[in-house]
Amino acid sequence: MRTPKKSAIRPTSGPADRPADDEIWPRVTRELADDLAVDAPARDRAGKPPFDEVARLREAGLPALLTPPGPSRRGADWRAACAVIREISAADSSIGELLAHHYVLSWTARFLSGGGGAPGTPESLEDRTTQERWLLAGGIEPSRTGAEPELTLTPSDDGYVLDGRRSFSSGVAVADRLIVGARCTGSGDLLVALVDPADPAVFTDAATDRIGQRLAGAGTVTFDQVPVDARDILGALPRDEHAVAPFTTLAPLALRLLLVHVGLGIAEGALAEARDISRAAQAAPPPADPRADADAYPVGGGEDPYLLLAYGELATAAHAAAAVVERATEALARGLVAERSLGVEERADIAVLVAAAEAVTGGSAVRITTRILELVDTTEAADTAGGGPGFDRFWRNARTLTAHSSPAHRLRDIGDHYLNGTHPRLTLRA
Repeated sequence: MRTPKKSAIRPTSGPADRPADDEIWPRVTRELADDLAVDAPARDRAGKPPFDEVARLREAGLPALLTPPGPSRRGADWRAACAVIREISAADSSIGELLAHHYVLSWTARFLSGGGGAPGTPESLEDRTTQERWLLAGGIEPSRTGAEPELTLTPSDDGYVLDGRRSFSSGVAVADRLIVGARCTGSGDLLVALVDPADPAVFTDAATDRIGQRLAGAGTVTFDQVPVDARDILGALPRDEHAVAPFTTLAPLALRLLLVHVGLGIAEGALAEARDISRAAQAAPPPADPRADADAYPVGGGEDPYLLLAYGELATAAHAAAAVVERATEALARGLVAERSLGVEERADIAVLVAAAEAVTGGSAVRITTRILELVDTTEAADTAGGGPGFDRFWRNARTLTAHSSPAHRLRDIGDHYLNGTHPRLTLRA
């Protein structure tokens, strides 16, 4: 269990070229992660909408992390964002997932512009998000299964009217603004709109009965003739996916990779907490009665070869996953910097590396969290953590996070690319 520390502090403003960012963000993130870890089991058990957790994020300044540097603010790059997601997720993966969606959505206008577009448009959304301290939620891609009808935007005198109902996996229960994709009834274009969830015509039903990721703020949102100003249309998705810019198709890859960092954080957080519990058990005094059952008093970790073997296997699995994830992170970071100059070949390489990171990390997170339940006395662990469901939350969170990602599909795409040189399809779907 992490040692409680003071709440994270918001970094102060300073010159854009001040080199302290690389030192500030890791420190702020570490302090916030320590703060979240203290009461993570109790909050998971309560399952309330994460208003308090979002307030902690704002206090730390993390929602504005990806804001481009300027005279009055300092941003960081996607490598830093990935590191933040990973460490926060080790303490509370629900908050890591919530922040991951926010980071990708904050770049929506930039992705839609193909890395350029109309002057000022991407920066306008990013500036508003930073100045208003918004937390963003939603999603721009059409319904994956067709089970839910598409949202619609009907042209009106002042802009559009938004109608429909859509489920989202993160953030909508606590978001300040929603970014959604909806089909224009006039042109048939898929437009991306910025919506205020406080509008009386927006109704949000929070998902309170999830197995895992209970604090991610998931829910279903109903839009009943919601007015949308024309200025709040952030862009349009191309009808023909073959005509989309490679940079634009990095948006779903960025989200997938950030969620991989959430999964890696779950595995590393579970391992770290299990290690602390095992160490505490090994430090317990020997039995007063030397005739006591030896099985009731296992030998210390320094002497138990089976416990050492188990932790060795789990630590190695986590190290292997981290290595694959780091390679994908570096590739995506380079692609995001390239913007309009990103080619199809480079985008294909990034897609394959992200798919490999998903396949390796998803399986490792589930195996590690499952095995830890066997290694650690969950009743004792829950008591040590101050109450709550204990270590099973790591397993539930890992299962929930990976439930909708098919490793078979990812491995097939990787194999097709490796064997036949086939490019993964340019798509805007995650």
